[in-house]
Amino acid sequence: MEALDNLAPLLRTFWFIAIPSSLIFIIQTISTFTGSDAYDGLEADFDSNLDGTDEPFQLFSFRNLINFLLGFSWGGISFYKSVSNPILLIVLSLVIGIFFVGIFFMIIQQIRKLAEDNSFNLANTIDKTAEVYLTIPAAKKGTGKIMISVGGSVHVLDAITEYERIETGAVVKVTQVGNNNFLTVEKV
Repeated sequence: MEALDNLAPLLRTFWFIAIPSSLIFIIQTISTFTGSDAYDGLEADFDSNLDGTDEPFQLFSFRNLINFLLGFSWGGISFYKSVSNPILLIVLSLVIGIFFVGIFFMIIQQIRKLAEDNSFNLANTIDKTAEVYLTIPAAKKGTGKIMISVGGSVHVLDAITEYERIETGAVVKVTQVGNNNFLTVEKV
């Protein structure tokens, strides 16, 4: 740390911010890639009501603070020799720090777009065709079963019909979802 003592006060300040924020950033990155980081940096680190927006991203988080300090300090160190005015250098460093937080926000938004909800929902079966697995009795006098493919997986579900009996192996179309999770079908 003796090397830092000979630097100008502003440059020394940038280095004193850059070293710990870089170490914390490296630790956060390693813990994220090893899976030990269950926290994604999207929740606020304080108790406040910031729920007024549709965005899941919280501006005030520890991860965003580290991203800002990383951009601020390394921006100041990088441009120290090229920008002679200290106020202009600090403003430029602030802009770079804000830019780092914005880049992190854009990366998180792109990652969230990759998320896919594969949970099965009976409403996704409407207007799909299926094969009768067990005979469906006529006019809602009982239930049968159909095999239907939704979202790449096959499901065997209870089904009723409002018309004539439908034999095993027939192709049917789902018309509606009933209150008791029965699918109403008709022959195709």
